[in-house]
Amino acid sequence: MPKKKTGKFSSFLNNPMDFTLLITILALLGIGLVMVLSASSPSALAEQADSYFYFKKQLQFGILGLIAMFAISKIDYRFYQKYYKWAWILSFIALVLVKLVGRTINGSQRWIYIGSFSIQPSELVKFFIIIFYAGILVKNRDELSKFGKGFVKHFAMVLPIIGLLLLQPHFSASIVILGIVAIMMIVAGCKFKHFLGASCILIPIVIVIVIIEPYRLQRVTTFLDPWQDATGDGWQVIQSLYAIGSGGLFGVGLGESKQKYLYIPEPHNDFIFSIIGEELGFLGCAVILILFAILIWRGVLIAMKAPDMFGSLVAVGITALVAIQVIINVAVVTSSMPATGMPLPFFSYGGTALFILLCEMGVLLNISRASAKNK
Repeated sequence: MPKKKTGKFSSFLNNPMDFTLLITILALLGIGLVMVLSASSPSALAEQADSYFYFKKQLQFGILGLIAMFAISKIDYRFYQKYYKWAWILSFIALVLVKLVGRTINGSQRWIYIGSFSIQPSELVKFFIIIFYAGILVKNRDELSKFGKGFVKHFAMVLPIIGLLLLQPHFSASIVILGIVAIMMIVAGCKFKHFLGASCILIPIVIVIVIIEPYRLQRVTTFLDPWQDATGDGWQVIQSLYAIGSGGLFGVGLGESKQKYLYIPEPHNDFIFSIIGEELGFLGCAVILILFAILIWRGVLIAMKAPDMFGSLVAVGITALVAIQVIINVAVVTSSMPATGMPLPFFSYGGTALFILLCEMGVLLNISRASAKNK
């Protein structure tokens, strides 16, 4: 009986995905949902008269994200390569729409509302930029070692996107995207010395951007000495340090945080790691950071084993996205760097951000299927 032909496009889709990565994702998601419930309950009761309000919304997007993740893990990642140019175009359009019709909250215009539903396009732009750069770097791989046609040409492509993000303003998303692009370009073959040279120009520009915006300059001065304005700009960081310090080795117990009772503003968002430190202690924080380290390790392995350069670069980009956000978020809540609105992946409250993150994990799991074929 003749063998049934299998199309090359779908030849690896029934291969097993990276089981270690899958378990790590599920563990981070599960712990994240529990911590959103614990950290958000006082705020939810005060603001919405329902202690479970934020948890229920996060749970809904988590379930939808899991369904999307498993579905996307079956979609051949090479499909995205055909439309990599559209990824840049859609990113540009999405950020222009934010400027035209986006809603301003707390001085930042980052959200588009459709009825009661809100979406933060910058989260989607992060993934689109990964797809675009994976595609363009593969196409121009022979030019990447050159300064003009390699470094300057390709780095310049992200600058319009960064410009639109700074107009929102969304400094943290700009940092993440610049970091992802730099890592992907270096892995693809751009010279590291070119980035060192460019940093001599970029660092003064960043300093100027900080100085011309009073709130950014205030964040830097507050970082240097948060106790100089303990009841004002330094309040959040100081309360975060109190939370982490009071947790000790084993924590005060799940649900027993004191700082989440309206001491830390919106403790279920960017500063949720401080509540983790208070309730679960040093050991709980260590377990979570180890889980993130495992996710990053598996992402790097998947990138190394990917059957082509496009798959390798997409895996690198997604892994870098998670790594950069984790490093910056933990650094901010421990007062190791100036405060910036950086969410902690899988943990910080935000339905669309969680959904998009799980979709990105689906792409990474699909690349792991292709990697399994090459074993």
